[in-house]
Amino acid sequence: MLVVRPALPDDFDSLMELAVLSGRGFTSLPEDEQTLRARLALSQASFHSEVAAPEAWYTLMLEDLEAGDVIGVAGVKAGVGLKRPHFSFRVVTLAQSSPTLDKRFDHRALVLVNECAGWSEVGSLFLKPERRKGGAGRLLAQSRYMLIGLEPQRFADTVLAELRGWFDEDGSCPFWDHVASKFFRLEFDEADRMSASTDGQFILDLAPRHPIYAELLPAAASETIGRVHREGEAARAMLEAEGFRFSGLIDIFDAGPTVAARRDDIKTVREARRLRVRVGEDAYGEEALISSGVVARFRAVRAPVLVDGEAAIIGRDAAQALGVKDGEMVRVKA
Repeated sequence: MLVVRPALPDDFDSLMELAVLSGRGFTSLPEDEQTLRARLALSQASFHSEVAAPEAWYTLMLEDLEAGDVIGVAGVKAGVGLKRPHFSFRVVTLAQSSPTLDKRFDHRALVLVNECAGWSEVGSLFLKPERRKGGAGRLLAQSRYMLIGLEPQRFADTVLAELRGWFDEDGSCPFWDHVASKFFRLEFDEADRMSASTDGQFILDLAPRHPIYAELLPAAASETIGRVHREGEAARAMLEAEGFRFSGLIDIFDAGPTVAARRDDIKTVREARRLRVRVGEDAYGEEALISSGVVARFRAVRAPVLVDGEAAIIGRDAAQALGVKDGEMVRVKA
């Protein structure tokens, strides 16, 4: 059985392994020991309500209970852009016309913005390549919405997700090479590391202040604006199935798209029911997503469940994986 659970400080080695496997451009998983250890400590404090709600950052690990192996990670930030700006490029249309020539032109342009301050964010979704089957990715992705639905007041009214932008087969990033690097004068990996492990002051200092006209960019760069990395298509499809849509914002380094949804309109948040557990000897009923009912002891599994009125009847294995007993509350998404 696979279970999603809160990350612990002891998960550092597993988290670093996933960071290494994630590769270039996965900004939320830097190969930096200090950053990852700090994130694990912050996550533990967040689950135990030891930090202010908007500053909480919940890191979730996907574990194969039989093998005792961590195979994936995901996260939920309660609020972004609060202590440091959350910069994006907004893709806008600038209209120009000349009555004298009786002509009008619409130009696509990129404008630096900080529009997402206070929004919540779901991200850091990554699984070991050999385990990306059998619904593991979907379980991990949906567990984030089950967590949000437990106590919605911990999270903002709007939730965003940033998708990794396009990289060529040789590992180069066309948008970075032709656009962003001209302003930051760093290697992509160094800028990526600094973005994840510093206060982002260098972005505030060096990012462009004026619109960038897409028509002036090489085709190799302009064609990647809002384009998802080949390994991110499945994640985008899952986000869209939950109700997320392109926000018109892109990442300032790799031009990956930002999608967003109203918290209460996210499908899993909206449809999950709060039910009381009854533990049966055997597992029966239809398979569903089930999460425990307390943030501090959050766990999520996919297992058979029989809904009987306001009760959820589950097998002993599922109850043990969730850490719940008869009479306790769970959330169930059919």
